[in-house]
Amino acid sequence: MSGMRFAFLCREKPKPTGKKVAIIGGGPAGLSAAGYLVCHGHEVHVYDKLPEPGGLMLFGIPEFRIPIYRVRNGYKELENVFEVKFYPNTKVAFGNEKEEGDDFVENVVNFNELVESYDAVLISTGTWKSTIPKIEGAELEGVYPALGYLFRIKSAKLGHLSWEDVTPVEGKRVMVIGAGHTAVDAAMESVLLGAEKVYLSYRRTIREAPAGPYEINLLQKRGVKWLELTMPVRIIGENGKVRAIELQKCKLSEPDESGRRKPIPIEGSNFQIDVDYVIFAVGQKPTPPFSEQAGIAVNKWGNILVDARHMTSREGVFAAGDVVMGPSKVGRAVLDGLLAAESMHLWLEGVRA
Repeated sequence: MSGMRFAFLCREKPKPTGKKVAIIGGGPAGLSAAGYLVCHGHEVHVYDKLPEPGGLMLFGIPEFRIPIYRVRNGYKELENVFEVKFYPNTKVAFGNEKEEGDDFVENVVNFNELVESYDAVLISTGTWKSTIPKIEGAELEGVYPALGYLFRIKSAKLGHLSWEDVTPVEGKRVMVIGAGHTAVDAAMESVLLGAEKVYLSYRRTIREAPAGPYEINLLQKRGVKWLELTMPVRIIGENGKVRAIELQKCKLSEPDESGRRKPIPIEGSNFQIDVDYVIFAVGQKPTPPFSEQAGIAVNKWGNILVDARHMTSREGVFAAGDVVMGPSKVGRAVLDGLLAAESMHLWLEGVRA
């Protein structure tokens, strides 16, 4: 098979157990959990707010990293061979909070009602809330979170969105803030879409860049201007739109107790660069499908708290992936989904260790 094999533990659907499981979120953690659970005979229903399963593997990560056909072939096997029931365009929620990726929501299911309808539930909703620093000009037209920027590009490539609804960067100047994989992907997509000039600003050096020196060097070979030891101070607008960005140079402190060096702004080092768009890739927050009233504990960053079995503070409700760990790589999310599914299977079989 040329796609991802989420149900790699079996080749055909086993004898049913009579247990029914709901998975909220069809990204890497949710799909890997679905594959494990169907291979153990459980009926699995996957709810996702996007028009097709895959999560950020399809709707956020560029095709040069994960080919579209591999994800599609993988979830189609779950659907056609193992009879996993997918509910696309369906958001499971407790309240009415909006987040990135809600563009395609057609149906809303109450979280508590869903929990009561299944023998067990897995939450794997990921991190769909981006962080934009509260600096002057952040509200201007032309300032975007990197996740939302990439989401619209991939949605158009997948055929779910018109290219007219994608940020028109061809012939424009783009500034990306950050140096993780999301920042790198936003910069590369800008290059591929024909931007005149792309800048990548990071407050530390290439050695500390989360994406690693190799990725940054690849961008530089494609013409991206790397601006290390710089941080945004304000965004300058004209007629409500971005016209330029003001950056300040930094130096690194001595390593702290954790070995990390803190960027220290250098007074009087500010400079401006004319740009048309500013894209922030400086962090994403977990987006669990409930509010505080749902009785499920989260930490101060919004990550769902789970025990060693991946069970939340609510019996029978489990959680896995980035909504627990924070932003991570696909492999980690897949593994976390598998570990959670194993615990769910044991719990459904009556093991209460």
